Amino acid sequence: MKSFMANPSNIERKWFVVDAADKTLGRMAAEVAKILRGKHKPTFTPHMDTGDHVIVINADKVVLTGKKLVQKVYFRHSGYLGGDSYTKAGDMLAKNPVKMVELAVKGMIPKNRLGSQIYTKLHVYAGSEHPHAAQKPETLEINVR
Repeated sequence: MKSFMANPSNIERKWFVVDAADKTLGRMAAEVAKILRGKHKPTFTPHMDTGDHVIVINADKVVLTGKKLVQKVYFRHSGYLGGDSYTKAGDMLAKNPVKMVELAVKGMIPKNRLGSQIYTKLHVYAGSEHPHAAQKPETLEINVR
């Protein structure tokens, strides 16, 4: 029996909508990363981008749980001397929830050119509205705590 290897001509992509309201950030991000990578498909091929597009709505209503996540600190550097800044997870969730969900998902995909290509299929919105109605996305129910 021959192994199946996907190529760009036989990859079918779908669009999914995930509602992040009242979902734990890390568990939801892990499921989204799995769908972006394409691991939920029987045609998964490690060296190809076989995943689907994911729209995450209600990013401002995501839940932070666990002692480590509440104490988590995000680091940025401007490139200048003394240009480092630290932001606590709770402050980032209040100020920029879209960035927080994007960083959580980005940390769970590969750190190479394939990961950069996969990351472009993630679309995160703070509210319940999104501009991708023309793609006819399917609602994806993620059963996480």
